[in-house]
Amino acid sequence: MLEISASGVPFVARLEEEAAPATVAAFRRLLPLESRIIHVRWSGEGGWIPFGDLDLGLDAENATCYPSPGEVVLYPGGISETEILLAYGYVSFPSKAGALAGNHFATIVEGTENLRELGRRMLWEGAQEIVFRES
Repeated sequence: MLEISASGVPFVARLEEEAAPATVAAFRRLLPLESRIIHVRWSGEGGWIPFGDLDLGLDAENATCYPSPGEVVLYPGGISETEILLAYGYVSFPSKAGALAGNHFATIVEGTENLRELGRRMLWEGAQEIVFRES
């Protein structure tokens, strides 16, 4: 399981080890991960953490252009920069270069009732602190 604290709000996510084993392994190498999450620019109801040209050595795996609320995806770079996207509502995952498909590697299973509040804070208050730790 993955513990996520975003804007001081706790969430617990299930790592999708069967569907995205390489992505989960790459993400684990980043843990503990402390960053800031900002509201997406073009995608809808989500937050993102940009990583620039970070190369995790990943290909598409369990990829989706339409993450559902509570899904966490990692775009491994290529057309656009490497990034993590956390959907708090409905999202279509585009970029200035066109549609992207991110690797769905985690799903929030506890705290989903707080996702909309996190989205409101990202949109109206700006970047929020976020911490990922494996439990």
